[in-house]
Amino acid sequence: MNPSNPADQPSLPTYDDVSAAAQRIAGIAHRTPVLTSRTADERSGARLFFKAENLQRGGAFKFRGAYNAIARLAPDAKKRGVVAFSSGNHAQAIAYAGQLQNVPTVIIMPKDAPAMKVAATKGYGGEVVLYDRYTEDREEIGRKFSAERGLTLIPPYDHEDVIAGQGTATKELIEEVGPLDMLLVCVGGGGLIAGSALAAHALSPGCRVYGVEPEAGNDAQQSFRSGSIVRIPVPVTIADGAQTTYIGQKTFPVIRALVTDMVTVTDEMLVDTMRFFAERMKIVAEPTGCLAAAAALHGIVPCKGKRVGIIISGGNVDPKAYARFLSGGIT
Repeated sequence: MNPSNPADQPSLPTYDDVSAAAQRIAGIAHRTPVLTSRTADERSGARLFFKAENLQRGGAFKFRGAYNAIARLAPDAKKRGVVAFSSGNHAQAIAYAGQLQNVPTVIIMPKDAPAMKVAATKGYGGEVVLYDRYTEDREEIGRKFSAERGLTLIPPYDHEDVIAGQGTATKELIEEVGPLDMLLVCVGGGGLIAGSALAAHALSPGCRVYGVEPEAGNDAQQSFRSGSIVRIPVPVTIADGAQTTYIGQKTFPVIRALVTDMVTVTDEMLVDTMRFFAERMKIVAEPTGCLAAAAALHGIVPCKGKRVGIIISGGNVDPKAYARFLSGGIT
């Protein structure tokens, strides 16, 4: 693979795929607003542009990739349905995208997933199957359902059409605010940052892309720095959307070629950032959705004097947990 263009391989998405996905989801996915805050700028010493994917349909960026992936299926595959596994946001996105396209969906979710996310997935018409994330393999369960029912498996990040769909958020951001010096993106399995890096590389070539993980779950950082995919135990963090144990086979080559570095933030920083969003910007962001912003607001990534894009990836947080976080509690 040519490191300057990781998408040379047919199995990996290109910016052309991101552009095609943008056309496919146009008028269906929200073109979410880009928010700014003078207080955030003063605190970071930078000009920050927040892409508010917490206001996306389904409450997270995941709707983009889910809708794009289902829309790309052949008619007979749509009729049979799809299966997905997710801690919550991809689950809701697949169920919602399936509902809009009249495609049956089966969603495999951990038993400890936020109750609000489980309820929303069911509300969108998804058939929810619960599993124990600490003792069972969600991918194995997904493959079993796919084989037994003839369902198409759409994983949460390691899928060309999912990656391409997620990249549309950064495409919109740069189209609206112009070239960026830096882009900060949360990282779970790598679908969002891979798609974002493709868009940033094409539309703002000088932009340096940074991935941000919870400190307790830095598998992507370890993988990025070692040059091979590292697997870790399920991390204990309030950032439930980033409780992945390894990065994707399709996302990793794109990340290695186009991402500048991977950094981490603590759960305490996430809580502080959630509070900042609530008090200063009047928006609700879930812990995972605060990863990128926390890195800027706490100086983890030096961005003084720079134009910085930040993806707020989602806003699906349980109300009781949210109240606890805002009052200073973590556990």
